[in-house]
Amino acid sequence: MHIAMADGNMKNLCNDMVINIFLRIPVKSLIRFKCISKILYDLIQSSVFINLQSNRTIIKDELILLKRSIKVAPREYNNVLSFLSSHDDNINDLKPVYPDLYIPRLTSRHGHLCYETVGPCNGLVALTDFDAIVLFNPATRNYRALPPSPFKCKVRFHRSMNGGLGFGYDWIANDYKFVKISEIFRDPPQWHPNEDREKTVEIYDLNIGSWRVFNYDTEEFPGVHWFPCFEILYKGAYHWCAYAETKIILCFDMTTEIFRPIKMPHTCHSYDAKRYSLVVLNESLTLICYAGKQTEPDPIRDLTDIWMMKEYGVYESWIKKYTIKPLYIEAPLLLLKDHLLLLQSTSGLVMSNDLTSDKLEEVNLFSSAHSFRMIIYKECLTPVPKVEETVEYNSMILEKVYLFNFNLMN
Repeated sequence: MHIAMADGNMKNLCNDMVINIFLRIPVKSLIRFKCISKILYDLIQSSVFINLQSNRTIIKDELILLKRSIKVAPREYNNVLSFLSSHDDNINDLKPVYPDLYIPRLTSRHGHLCYETVGPCNGLVALTDFDAIVLFNPATRNYRALPPSPFKCKVRFHRSMNGGLGFGYDWIANDYKFVKISEIFRDPPQWHPNEDREKTVEIYDLNIGSWRVFNYDTEEFPGVHWFPCFEILYKGAYHWCAYAETKIILCFDMTTEIFRPIKMPHTCHSYDAKRYSLVVLNESLTLICYAGKQTEPDPIRDLTDIWMMKEYGVYESWIKKYTIKPLYIEAPLLLLKDHLLLLQSTSGLVMSNDLTSDKLEEVNLFSSAHSFRMIIYKECLTPVPKVEETVEYNSMILEKVYLFNFNLMN
């Protein structure tokens, strides 16, 4: 089909036929087609087409969005986003489909070895260094910097986020929300180990464009604990690892704004020194329990268990799906094709473990240790809602995040 046709010819085509054809076209090409005619522009920009394109099942076009850090000088790193694709079970066949995006420092105070990627949700991903938060669409390169929270700590007190940033979509309010869990305590040397810490929860509504404090029972609220590659958005709720009387999965429903705990399998204890990661296996929430890096590995004690929750939220539905040999790694990264577990080694390599054969092999990817993040990403046209940038902070961030202006017409 020749896209560069006259508007009159376009009008003669069946709308359903045009839409069906366009749903098979990559996002990068769709963005180009918007420049051809007003008819194409209106079609591709319409909310109906964007929703159809986001939920399409005509083609399998999932990518791996890889975030990594490359050391370029002492205490200086380049953070890079890569878009990878593979069409068979050969994990070393991962190939870039777009040029890499280089992430500048989000704030001027310091540069992070490991920026966090949060999401995706409807094709949108958040990037944060825990000072700044930028919401962007990797496919269209549209972005928006969130304003900082207006809620300040008292003098000589410090706020720690502990990785407690969540992002998701409220389908009833048609709004995207950010949830920030933090602890406030005295700065050293005034801080004392026995001193109570105050937990705070703040929510940012994208449609409203402002932060608000979320009220909750302070005494009952668990402490969020950061593990690499644990936080995940699943079934409209965001999930963190947390401690109550024991280790739990803490969930926040983006629509009802209710926190609820999910008990981990009975073998998970506060004293077992295990580390944890959450993934999705066969559309079910799946918990990986692994030993991490050990000085004296025990081949019996340090086995890696993979638990699948057959019925979401039901403790009794946990089943042990796999038990594999100890994996002395930094963290699991991603479960690919439902049987290839990608792992981050402490030396900066990516390893692949086939859960069906227990075969472990090296993947042709490398970065600085502790910096890998991988997510399954499906390109969408989902727009990033825009607001008038009146906050000086936002202007500074937007000037820095030049990578999202990548020219998709090339």
